[in-house]
This record gives sequence, C-alpha cells and structure tokens, in this order.
Amino acid sequence: MKTCLVVDDSKVVRTIARRILEGIDFEVSEAADGQQAVDVCKVKMPDAVLLDWNMPVMNGPEFVTALRQMPGGQEPVVVFCSTENDMEHITEALSRGANEYIMKPFDGDILKSKFEQVGLID
Repeated sequence: MKTCLVVDDSKVVRTIARRILEGIDFEVSEAADGQQAVDVCKVKMPDAVLLDWNMPVMNGPEFVTALRQMPGGQEPVVVFCSTENDMEHITEALSRGANEYIMKPFDGDILKSKFEQVGLID
C-alpha cells in the first residue's frame, strides 16, 4: 500500500484529503505544519506528500526544500495544494522540488486525476 503525508494547518482539509486518499488505497499520515512533516519524514519517508503553502512554523516551500535535502527526500512525489494560484507561486513550488500543483478547493476527482498524472495510481 502506498503512503501519503497530508500537510495542512487545517484539520478539515486534512480530514477531507484523508477520506479521499484512503478511498484510493493510500495509508495516510498527517502533519499540521512543515516542521511536523519533517519529523514524520525522518521516521518514515512517504511515497507522496500533499502539501499546503501557508502554514505556521514552516511553510510549504520551506518544507519541500528541507525534504529534498534529506536522505531519501528525492523520492516522494510532492503535490502542492493551495489557494495560492498565481504563476509566481506555482513556479516557485516547482523550482523548489514539487512535482505538481492543485488549487483549493479540491475534490476526489481532482486529487485522483493529479495522482494519476504523477504516476501514483493507475
């Protein structure tokens, strides 16, 4: 079973993402900010990370930069999921090492489609 770390300071968003991902056979872990996500990745590197941009302690761009520098941190597929939808934010996310970008609000079809595009599901 593939694993996905959902990183978002909104409990509601984490809960919705968990339901969708568990429905497509992912084992899901959660973090409320980038630092918690780093701590989770140190214990067990996930196959995928669904990542918010704006969070306290450590934001999404800071997290993806830290992740990519960790041992095994090049492996997870990182999909940003944010309300920040201008080209500047998308370009920064991709330049820092994200694989894809989806806009909030999202639903199951959008998430499944994006995970198919990046090769996480068939």
